Amino acid sequence: TLVNKVIAHLVPAIRAKDSCFSSIAQQSAGSYYERVKISEPNEFDIMLVMPVERIQLEESDDTGAFYYVSFKRNPKGKGWLKFLEEDGKLSAFKMLQALREVIKQEVKNIKDVEVTVARKKPGSPAITLQIKNPPSEISVDIILTLEAQQSWPLSTQAGLRIEPWLGTKIRKDLRFESLYLVAKQNKREKVLRGNTWRLSFSHVEKFIINNHGNSKTCCESNGLKCCRKGCLKLLKYLLERLKMKYPKELEKFCSYHVKTAFLHCCVSWPNDSDWHLGDLDHCFQQCLGFFVDCLQKSELTHFFIPQYNLLSLEDKARHHFLSRKISHELNNGFPVFHE
Repeated sequence: TLVNKVIAHLVPAIRAKDSCFSSIAQQSAGSYYERVKISEPNEFDIMLVMPVERIQLEESDDTGAFYYVSFKRNPKGKGWLKFLEEDGKLSAFKMLQALREVIKQEVKNIKDVEVTVARKKPGSPAITLQIKNPPSEISVDIILTLEAQQSWPLSTQAGLRIEPWLGTKIRKDLRFESLYLVAKQNKREKVLRGNTWRLSFSHVEKFIINNHGNSKTCCESNGLKCCRKGCLKLLKYLLERLKMKYPKELEKFCSYHVKTAFLHCCVSWPNDSDWHLGDLDHCFQQCLGFFVDCLQKSELTHFFIPQYNLLSLEDKARHHFLSRKISHELNNGFPVFHE
């Protein structure tokens, strides 16, 4: 309720402040909205989505995930010009900065809720709000997102291999969904200018997780229940607990790693009968086995962009550290859950 109140105040204010942001709309993402949050709902992801027309993408590295964005012809509305670099590329950094300034001014006008804007985290695409909610605090990540009604880039062509699980038609339909790009710095850029955008599939992931059955009635009121969401919750919770215990060693890992591993598992075991509700324990351990295997090989393929490995080879020692910790949990009945 508090988060909704804050966002309901911010969105119209942002629209009114800058003509560029006039068509911005809110979209919820992340584990709370996929109904896979396990602990206190104290972290929320809100995408502020901006429709853009006729954009051109240029890969900024060989991952197939990061792009420079430019307009095919002059955008409608002069407001956009201030966000363009000399070479015509749309600067994620400039747009984020402008949005951040508007939000910083606007949170002061929110009545009877105490909201502050957190300090900028280097490399993070989010503007983080801190909402006082005694005795604790809620953090809301606002993510600036471009939405283009155009086909997905070539790098995604061999991804989203959900045919054995959800069928060919669903895959085809999902690939017609809008293209999302979030303002995210690419650390592999030779000169860090902050004008790269990263593909985002959070809208598609949300659909898949909420419509996860091989049979169309899985987990519906009169259908059979499965344990897929239970598995994902436990995977996220285990990583969350281990990160609390070893913050320095595990800082590079995030819930997206386990979510990706989980989606690959759903394809490997496509039938609802592979995920009986009563088999949660077995399924969870099977998913963990797959994830440990990825960590040991330092290879976790992005679910939508097969050429993109989410586990970079220079972090091998961290991968092995996490795989040892998970194996220890697996073999000892998950002591971290009881700490």
